[in-house]
Amino acid sequence: MSQHNGRHPEPPAAPRRDEAPRFEPASPSPPSIAGSAIPRSYASLDRSREISLAHGGGGQLTDALLRQSIVPRLDRGLLGSLLDSATLASFGRDRPALTIDGYVVTPWRFPGGNIGHLAVCGTVNDLAVAGAIPQGIALSLILEEGFPRRHLEAVIEAVAEAADAAGVSVITGDTKVVGRGAGDGLYLVTAGLGRVPAGRELGPERLRPGDVLLLSGAVGEHGLAVMLAREMPEVESVLRSDCAPLNHLAEAILAAGGQDVAFMRDATRGGLAGLAADLAEASGCLVELEESAIPIDPSAWHAAEMLGLDPLEVANEGKLLVALRPAAAERVLAAMRDLPVAARAAAIGRLVEAPDGRPRCELITPVGGRRVLQKPYGEQLPRIC
Repeated sequence: MSQHNGRHPEPPAAPRRDEAPRFEPASPSPPSIAGSAIPRSYASLDRSREISLAHGGGGQLTDALLRQSIVPRLDRGLLGSLLDSATLASFGRDRPALTIDGYVVTPWRFPGGNIGHLAVCGTVNDLAVAGAIPQGIALSLILEEGFPRRHLEAVIEAVAEAADAAGVSVITGDTKVVGRGAGDGLYLVTAGLGRVPAGRELGPERLRPGDVLLLSGAVGEHGLAVMLAREMPEVESVLRSDCAPLNHLAEAILAAGGQDVAFMRDATRGGLAGLAADLAEASGCLVELEESAIPIDPSAWHAAEMLGLDPLEVANEGKLLVALRPAAAERVLAAMRDLPVAARAAAIGRLVEAPDGRPRCELITPVGGRRVLQKPYGEQLPRIC
């Protein structure tokens, strides 16, 4: 990671994990400086328990912070060189996929996860729903002066755990420190690189009337868990964020459905309602959702009522929607339910010809009524990712 801020003498560097990276460097790596001992001349100076502006200066304190608190937790073979970029082997006939996102969630930790877990899952999932197999993640840390070192290390541990669960490595990154009051603790920016296997095609242009919609589980849990933690911290609830990497689920869907899978997307900001509205617009179809088929946990319903929110419009970080041909729906649904992350997967709707030529999404109520689902006008839940 680029040394632009930091140091800290905490516990000795954790033993390096021996898992091989997903991709070997295309050429021999330069000698690693991460594994070398921190010179006593400045390691002994790094006794602070908080981030200081000096940790963002790119000097000895930055080296110490990276070597003590970050690299030992994340290095899987490429990060340790601490270069500004990582070189990967060629993808051959496969197509590259690239995504980038910033994470500013508040509070930075919430029931079911923290900003580190969220950043990895969000990056991996954006690649996975495009049909890409994640290959590496770049991580940028923007730290506020005074942020406790132990909290930073908890975030980095969460990054490592989520990356291990997804089977992907953090391969490069950057660290900056801003003054007190200028960063609200910490922000993360991640970029993800993936490869799309030759012949795999997903996209809204493949949608057509008759396609079935499968949802991987109950909706609204992430955004509602974050909002409860922020607005009503005194409320005790079993509600937890659904934040999870979905790349293994996406591969199971594609293995079961093959070319019959037309489109996938995770239901993040705007929730299921926003995603369905986008789907209608992109396809030119009428999207029909069966309200009774959409799984919503009772704890999410209760939280939504307390907060005055519609769970269909609340962000998720561990749910995806699949559009596919009817012939493949049953076998893909069975494959989804075989994985714990999609145990409550359900068929929730379909695409049909818009009778009046106006694409839109309609929610069909249990008594047969219909109401139009629209994309939320603005961001009713700010800073939930």
